[in-house]
Amino acid sequence: METSTGEIKAISNLGRTSEGNYFEKLNYAVGESHEPGSTFKLMAMIVAMEDKVIDTSTVVDTENGIMTIYRRKVRDSKRGGYGKISAAKAMEVSSNVGIVKLIYDNYKDQPQKFVDGLKDMHLHESLGLAINGEGAAYIPEPGDKKWSGLSLPWMAYGYGSIQITPLQTLTFYNAIANGGEMVKPRFIKEVKAWNRTIEKFEKEVIDPQICSPETVAKMQDVLKNVVERGTGKSLYDPDFSMAGKTGTAQTEYWKEGWAKNPQYISSFVGFFPAEEPKYSCIVVIHKPHSKIGYYGADVSGPVFKRIAQKIFTDSPVVDEFESLEQVNPEIINSYEKYYTMAREDKQLMPDLKGLPAMDAISLLENLGLQVKFSGTGEVVQQSVKAGEEIKPNQTVNLKLS
Repeated sequence: METSTGEIKAISNLGRTSEGNYFEKLNYAVGESHEPGSTFKLMAMIVAMEDKVIDTSTVVDTENGIMTIYRRKVRDSKRGGYGKISAAKAMEVSSNVGIVKLIYDNYKDQPQKFVDGLKDMHLHESLGLAINGEGAAYIPEPGDKKWSGLSLPWMAYGYGSIQITPLQTLTFYNAIANGGEMVKPRFIKEVKAWNRTIEKFEKEVIDPQICSPETVAKMQDVLKNVVERGTGKSLYDPDFSMAGKTGTAQTEYWKEGWAKNPQYISSFVGFFPAEEPKYSCIVVIHKPHSKIGYYGADVSGPVFKRIAQKIFTDSPVVDEFESLEQVNPEIINSYEKYYTMAREDKQLMPDLKGLPAMDAISLLENLGLQVKFSGTGEVVQQSVKAGEEIKPNQTVNLKLS
């Protein structure tokens, strides 16, 4: 999706048959609602930050990586946990215990306040797309049949009966990428019959500011750090900046709640370039081979990176100029100096100091001299002094700054 306009630049949906072949049988990105898993931690963190009950520097104790609530356990992927870490670090390493503690400790006595915070950011609403089949969003709340004492802590890290489509998740992350403006995804620019425009579809803003600019800026930094030093660090490339969040959601449970032959949904959602985001993207892969890997950084992240790098390298860079007649005084002065030297007495060595290497070499070779040089930049020293008589095929050594 193009960050500023919401235009959907590309969408691909592939399902696998029992024979192992892939084909497009359903628009999963638009039509399939499911528990998002860890990509939802961003939404939970923003609610708590907007309510000012936490900040990115708030310290949370992940203890040994296991937390028990109503005899059910929340576990971190790292055995032994992360100890005492900041809220920002909890996001970077995707600590389930850290995020759940931050949310549960601050909202267990007022869960509706947390749910209202999510609703204020339109996470319970469908996007109202121009194509059919959008999956319904669902955020449980106190009083619902599906609500229980476990709902709040489970929601904190993207479970607890939350239902959201990949495109709804992407729309939220896209809003963080562009400074807080939530833009409706746009599939159609206009409808035309021959040269006549029947209908135009302009950019539609769902919410001009889903949360405070301060929170947006902090979460942008956190999402950059996820890639630079967090769960997405295997995707980091110093020559290509990305920001985003890994996600791993477990599916197919026993009714007792323990996974039997667990299956996963692996995802990565983010934006690029990290500094001035132009595009946002989400990759969701269902039921990756668990023996090979199922975490977002291992499965969906590399796909995201390849897509992002291809788009970035294939997109032309456009610069606009008011006039092609603009004059750069430095270039004019440099040319005049070169032109003057080229017309001077060809029997005497010119003063080359301060001249760019390319111009100095050109001058000397046109005088029939051999040139050797060291360094780069401008001439700071020449082996034949200015004003000395030139000898045929003479070698001149130049030292460059």
